Amino acid sequence: MTAEQDTRYLTPYEAGNRNQTTTWAECIAFYERLAEHFPSVLRWTQIGTSDNGIPMHAGVVTAGGQFDRETLKRQGRPVFFNNNGIHPGEPEGIDTCMALVRDFCTQPARLAALGDTVFLFIPVYNVDGCLNRQNTSRVNQQGPESFGFRGNGRHLDLNRDFIKCDSLAAQVFSRFFTAWDPDVMVDTHTSNGADYACTMTLIPTQPDKLGGGLGHFLRDSMLPAIYSGMDQHGWPTCPYVNCVAETPDDGIADFLDTPRFSTGYAALHHTIGFMPETHMLKPYADRVSAMRSLVEVVLGFTVAHAARIQNLRRQAKAGAARQANWPLSWREDHSRPASLRFKGYEAVRTPSALGNYQRLAYDRSRPWEKDIPYFNRYVEDAAAVAPKAYLIPQAWREVIERLQWNGVALRRLEEDQVFHSARVYGIQSVVPRAGPYEGHMFHDEVVLVERTETVQARAGDVWVSLDQDKARYLVETLEPAAQDSFFRWGFFNSVLEKKENFSDYVFEDTAHRMLEEEPALKAGFAQWKKANPDKLSDPREVLGYIFAHGKRHAEAGWRRYPVAGLN
Repeated sequence: MTAEQDTRYLTPYEAGNRNQTTTWAECIAFYERLAEHFPSVLRWTQIGTSDNGIPMHAGVVTAGGQFDRETLKRQGRPVFFNNNGIHPGEPEGIDTCMALVRDFCTQPARLAALGDTVFLFIPVYNVDGCLNRQNTSRVNQQGPESFGFRGNGRHLDLNRDFIKCDSLAAQVFSRFFTAWDPDVMVDTHTSNGADYACTMTLIPTQPDKLGGGLGHFLRDSMLPAIYSGMDQHGWPTCPYVNCVAETPDDGIADFLDTPRFSTGYAALHHTIGFMPETHMLKPYADRVSAMRSLVEVVLGFTVAHAARIQNLRRQAKAGAARQANWPLSWREDHSRPASLRFKGYEAVRTPSALGNYQRLAYDRSRPWEKDIPYFNRYVEDAAAVAPKAYLIPQAWREVIERLQWNGVALRRLEEDQVFHSARVYGIQSVVPRAGPYEGHMFHDEVVLVERTETVQARAGDVWVSLDQDKARYLVETLEPAAQDSFFRWGFFNSVLEKKENFSDYVFEDTAHRMLEEEPALKAGFAQWKKANPDKLSDPREVLGYIFAHGKRHAEAGWRRYPVAGLN
């Protein structure tokens, strides 16, 4: 049976004018029909509820009719995961997945080609945004006629929420992803940015950041095969056009997918991730066809090389449990650019009719093809020596919850305990962004001072060993200097606030005595006065320095990162 023979299984995109995308209700009804008619091919379940109370669904397709997750894991079956609709205004993947799953159900040969591989999918991740339907929010995009909105019910971008998990959707995703532990993930998107010839561009998990055998395999084997496969499908694909200057003429660089993004999050779990980005200015029908090809090509490679990918993942997980030195941040390596053959359009600048500037446009009547620099290497910018374990006071329950959602093995202390020579961080300074970012005041700059202390732990506090395959997730969330750490996202902001204060007229005499009793405070105060002569006429500044830096009225928890490292 094929879709052409039975119109019941045409997707709304296929049944329309090829410039229309499915609604959420149509999408869910479509899969419910398939699951009812093809129960030996598709298992369809609700996996959670969004912030707006909308059901979230997922599907499992296997050849052979086995759908129980634990059984599949015991059998060692490879898992390919397709996530769609994280940005419902970029719906190509939603329409593509519907047609692909339909083909699995109606074409036995297509299903058999999966072999042992499990095809796991979320049809629409941001269900709230999918229901917020309009045709105006994607300012620069050509089609479809109407579509969903980027933000969810709390106006959050879910592709920035994988670490902080503010949304119920991200909490559901963390538990779902961790339970299935996919080997390869494709998270579908549409691009913004420059104009160029390719309909499809690709953001992979950055290979250097992924690291080890997985990173080498991704760069040397998987990516070349994907680009070659897309050529054979008639959709030449290039790396995501992340321009190093205003236009692609000066080169492009790999996108650094920190863990707030889907592929960066996947890397914490040693999963190879891809964000295909179709070009916003290409016709919607072309974008859907290119997306279908991309998913097919990556899926086909996964099926063919599943044993190799699974073995490399096992090695990465085992290595994580033994790793001592961990990168915390990365930067582009401009010392060894690759060369990329690129097809672009002439950049044209003309006076703007709206303001006193030169406007940029691309002239499609003047295409060009040439080699441009491609900065596809990253190097460590900062690193840390990880402890053997972390000690997390039970008061920080939001952090502990997120560890649990991500499958971290932890244990609670059964009795009070003293830990000697614990590594703690003093927070010397933080510089947050000027405005809110995804519901938080993100700390762009963090300066720490490491010291050793004796730590008193209470029964119920959480001890987390790094001798586990979730070590990378632990380091990149609990080391405060890491690029997307819980600290940078503001989970520990209350420790930045001193809880007591002083009255000037009382504290003046106390401040004199403190300077006499504390030589280090006296020396520091003398240096501060030399560096800040403009503040000496302000008693709050003068007395504030002494109050904040003296030992007499020190608050033990102030500017002290609560998570301790144990060895």
